[in-house]
Amino acid sequence: MSRFLKEKLKSLETYTPGEQPQDKKYIKLNTNESPYPPSEAVINALTRSEIEDLRLYCDPECKKLKSAFAELYGVSEECLFFSNGSDDILNFVFWAFGQDGAAYNDITYGFYSVFAELHSIKPTVVPLKNDFTVDINAFLGQNKLIVIANPNAPTGIAVSPAEIEKIIASNRKNIVVVDEAYIDFGAESCIGLTEKYDNLLCVGTFSKSRSMAGARLGFAVGNKELINDLDRLKYSTNPYNVNRLTQIAGLAAVKDNRYYTDNCKKIMDTRDFVTSRLRGMGFTVLDSKANFIFAKSDKISGSELYKKLKEKDVLVRHFESERISDFNRITIGSREEMEIFLAKLNEILGE
Repeated sequence: MSRFLKEKLKSLETYTPGEQPQDKKYIKLNTNESPYPPSEAVINALTRSEIEDLRLYCDPECKKLKSAFAELYGVSEECLFFSNGSDDILNFVFWAFGQDGAAYNDITYGFYSVFAELHSIKPTVVPLKNDFTVDINAFLGQNKLIVIANPNAPTGIAVSPAEIEKIIASNRKNIVVVDEAYIDFGAESCIGLTEKYDNLLCVGTFSKSRSMAGARLGFAVGNKELINDLDRLKYSTNPYNVNRLTQIAGLAAVKDNRYYTDNCKKIMDTRDFVTSRLRGMGFTVLDSKANFIFAKSDKISGSELYKKLKEKDVLVRHFESERISDFNRITIGSREEMEIFLAKLNEILGE
């Protein structure tokens, strides 16, 4: 780092993205991307004419995308916010609403702790229970910004809206953010609760279920005053933060929603198949409602399994944190990819 960097940033522990190797072809089960491409409607929407219009600024209000999304989800347009990926929104959330501190789980999405440190927010780290489920009672009455990933990452375990409502109702002086990046793979969204509670913000992404990780498109649903707060930060930093092509692709994806719900069903079926096979091989696999599973074996350490799979051109995600170091997070790919993964796994265990 340079000698010019602010002192408070020198010790910042940054987020570590999953590997994106460029050297050779892997079966890539490490970053929870979809195994399926965007729909034909999305591909066809990105015409030469639209590409030529990249010379023009994009719509900072995302009007067409917002209108179609509001119709699909049954929410008001004024209760919607779009941004450059859900991480952008989460950054805004910590910046705008963390004045009283922030509470989140010890095993969850790693960016929460980064944002807390970046914005000098005092964190309250709430341990998951021994079975890796969320301790709802520990979040009650925290009276600070609360951020819950649902389903959680990297565990994949989901919490019901009824349980989350208890947290919202007990924390009325502060915001509760539900990070629903993986909600479309079998869990139940809390978006319906945004009409009842003005302190709830649901955050989502097009990266997982809508096959647009490379396009960077995130959204938030909440009370219109909360959305106005997010707009205030957006228009104070980067009003054109959702580019033209991403807006066009996002609009086409929303209009072609059936394609994506069908893909989610295929991923869930494959998830259940792989979970069953792994448990049959003696693995412990947590009950996942995401497009990944969290698994460990008594026969091999998590780090060793990660390394051996990589040697066989299969990437999974390993975390060094003590409580979960025996586990690996395995993205659900296509059925064919998962068959290869299981075959490689059998080779490793046989060795």
